Amino acid sequence: MADQSEPLLLSADDSDVDHKTRPEALSFDNIVEQSLSDFGFWQLFQVILVGVALFFDAQQIFITVYTDAYPTWHCLNHTICDHSTSDICRLPRSAWEWDGGSKDKTVISDFGLECSSSLLRGMPTSAFYIGGIVGGFVLALIPDDSLGRKKLVLFSTFAMSITSISVIFSTNVWIYTTLKFIIGFSRSQTWSYALVLISERVSTRWRPRATMIPFTFFVLGFMSLSGIAYLAQHSSWRFLYLYTVVPAIFYCIFLCIFALESPRWLHMQGNDEEAINVLKSMSSKNKPYLESLVSQLPPEQETSEELPRYSIKDFFFRKWAFRRIVVVMIILFGLGISYYGVPLAARDIDVNIYLSETLNAVVELPTFIITPIILERFNRRSSVLVNTLLGGASGVLCFVLSLLGKTGIAFAFELATFFCARIGFNLMAVYMVEMFPTCVRSSATMMFRQALVVGGACCPLIASIGRDLPSVSFAIFGVAMSGFGLFVLVLPETKGSSLCDTMEEQEKRNQTINTSHC
Repeated sequence: MADQSEPLLLSADDSDVDHKTRPEALSFDNIVEQSLSDFGFWQLFQVILVGVALFFDAQQIFITVYTDAYPTWHCLNHTICDHSTSDICRLPRSAWEWDGGSKDKTVISDFGLECSSSLLRGMPTSAFYIGGIVGGFVLALIPDDSLGRKKLVLFSTFAMSITSISVIFSTNVWIYTTLKFIIGFSRSQTWSYALVLISERVSTRWRPRATMIPFTFFVLGFMSLSGIAYLAQHSSWRFLYLYTVVPAIFYCIFLCIFALESPRWLHMQGNDEEAINVLKSMSSKNKPYLESLVSQLPPEQETSEELPRYSIKDFFFRKWAFRRIVVVMIILFGLGISYYGVPLAARDIDVNIYLSETLNAVVELPTFIITPIILERFNRRSSVLVNTLLGGASGVLCFVLSLLGKTGIAFAFELATFFCARIGFNLMAVYMVEMFPTCVRSSATMMFRQALVVGGACCPLIASIGRDLPSVSFAIFGVAMSGFGLFVLVLPETKGSSLCDTMEEQEKRNQTINTSHC
């Protein structure tokens, strides 16, 4: 296969047909689109199988909410101890006891951190997020042609699970913090790997709906953690890790056995026969058609070492790729500020904090139904633009109404701002996949996610401003979302376009589009 931008196959009778009347060559992209045009049971099974990885990913992200919480306590000696006024750090240990009598209910009680500084108590959680940021940048340097989509999803989930189960053997806060850093590092790109694998195994028609499935599992994983924590509330914090990790390990075994590799990635490696076998497994209806193509496969004249190699450096050497990835990261930075910051600043509105956080979590679920409808009916660029402008306006209105004392209406606009931030994230996830070819799509997705995380890291600082001027942070979040969202006007429209595989193929398509516009 001398050039992967060239057609993969010609029709069987091409040798007997004059060059002028020869039918159009059949490219690998055409084969994928035709064979996966019907979204059958096996395709749905493959999407769900990979999407479940985000279910377990969400559990490990939010598990410290329960394992690292400050446990409740009660007095034993009421002559010197008053629960409402006493400071346990000033009381003798014999005068009080943790509720339930269990010392290892949470990490704080187990490692004796009740009188430690807030910095030390929050260090494990901070280490987890730092590990995620560091891992995101380091793992983004791995070339797309290194291991394959399936193996990357499997390795990241398995490494996260094995390290998480090692946490139960921690004997002090320093070991626990180190392991949390490793967990954050290992799972930093699970979301990116899963999204790319799913998007490359469905046709253009079904991509908007299929890519929403892993996001749904992420929210379900977060919601399931509350139930598991409630059932384990009287047990050691180590059991909560055990209850979430053991199913994840069994899932990794299931993933290894049944998950299929991306046919587009296999094609990029020169393994066309294996790629077609994957398509046959996913589309039994088109199996005869695909079997007829196997005999027409050209001999593979290049070894894997001779095939073109692509990496993250290609974003810097090609002007169009650099412009696209920078703009995508700018937009995601603005969305990240709003997505992570709005729930954090909800305390500035005079509403029940437990109710507000619950509603913010629930409001995410409808976005996975609404996003595919928007993607199927409207253009990518205009959808992102209108959504970010609406979200920005909602944030500003939330600030204004809060100042006027209209708490209930202000809270409704807070939910609207968060809703638009989530919709914007969903839209950009599909948009970004369609803008970059297979050879660098994984690296682009990693940088996409890193911009979101960096935006989220700025939220606590912005939210703290609301303590001096109540609710002003909502105006900042709104302006950031709409302001950075305007950069989408620089990006090309991709609605209805199939995925390219190489940088050269993408450049040819860009030239064709530019020529048609001229």
